[in-house]
Amino acid sequence: MAPYLPEPQARKFWLFGIDVTPQPRPYAETLAERTYVYQPNTLTGNKPVNIGHQSSVLAYLPEKGEASPPWIVPLNVRRVSSQETKSETGAAQVKAVFRAEKLPFSGKLKVLVGDSDYSARPFLGEIYGDLADPSGNKQSDEQVAIVRSAGNRTFYHPPPKITGNKPVGHPTWYGDPFRLLDETTWGEPAEEKWTTWTTHRGKTYDVRLRGWHNIRMKGTKAYPMHRYPFTLVRADVLDEAGKSVFKRPMWLIVMGNHRAEVSLAESWQAYGQRVDLEHYFRFGKQKLLLNAYQTPDVEHAENWGQLVPLAYIFLWLAAGLVKDLPRPWEKPAPQSGDKASPARAQRGFGEIISQFGTPAKAPKPRGYSPGRAKGDKPGPRERHPVIKKDKKGQKSLAAT
Repeated sequence: MAPYLPEPQARKFWLFGIDVTPQPRPYAETLAERTYVYQPNTLTGNKPVNIGHQSSVLAYLPEKGEASPPWIVPLNVRRVSSQETKSETGAAQVKAVFRAEKLPFSGKLKVLVGDSDYSARPFLGEIYGDLADPSGNKQSDEQVAIVRSAGNRTFYHPPPKITGNKPVGHPTWYGDPFRLLDETTWGEPAEEKWTTWTTHRGKTYDVRLRGWHNIRMKGTKAYPMHRYPFTLVRADVLDEAGKSVFKRPMWLIVMGNHRAEVSLAESWQAYGQRVDLEHYFRFGKQKLLLNAYQTPDVEHAENWGQLVPLAYIFLWLAAGLVKDLPRPWEKPAPQSGDKASPARAQRGFGEIISQFGTPAKAPKPRGYSPGRAKGDKPGPRERHPVIKKDKKGQKSLAAT
């Protein structure tokens, strides 16, 4: 698959996205490693919680035009075990893929986008922690993380510059607080840019982007985050009257030694393409039976989680070759030169398979199976309790 990854043309970096999707199995009592997972609920007032597994996906997000289908290329898929959080699993995936020397983006600028769950210390501190030199001032890998921040967090301005003799005592790592809810603590932005955003329905809005450089977040002994300053970006989408379109603004953290090579507009646009991961999750569950496989074996469930992305990659490779087969009530796909959408590619994939044939031989009758040995009475399968992760990352057993 790696030789077929399209290199970016319009932008100067390779774009990747990471996210998790739930695989609910609330009634599979014989399936081990079930935990409480997040799953949106359509009923108002219900908690968005279910029981099952979680799958973490790290994918390449290829360049696309305004009307291009939301294709992604899954590169690494792992189940989030009961011993880990999604941040720990995601950090392991990022380090495994970004440091693979044989992949075409090795040694090139890579940008990773993620939602607000990936703006915490365990994720950012993990992917940048072991890239620093002994002095803690330089990262050796060309990677930039663009993650969304919750709107109620507190960060810190750079510490004041020291003049004169070096003071005695612990060095100052943080300056004045930068409270996202308190505009009086922001100060003047280092840069401000304007861009536009056009919706799928063709409506255009103005986007005001403001950036503050060298902002810091509080760290711990395990994750000294003062070593990894970042650019904090605020995005406001405005209508013709200058009023905010959304209830809340978007805050983005742009972290990495090469963050200056990604402009404010590119950061905003790159994060906007993260939604293509959601399209993949919905298509995988509705069309590729991602959550339909039933098994009491964790290993078999993980194998199915690898086969579905592989089938999706085959569709992506064939999207430029399939014949458009619209339903009688559908409009033909526009002849814009872009690949077919995932649904149209799956619909026309059968004609490609029929041209290949199959190397398998016709089945032959082998008689009746001997069945279970006489007197063999296997007992019922072991029932596994639901595992509840506490705040410290340790697991505890919850009653089912």
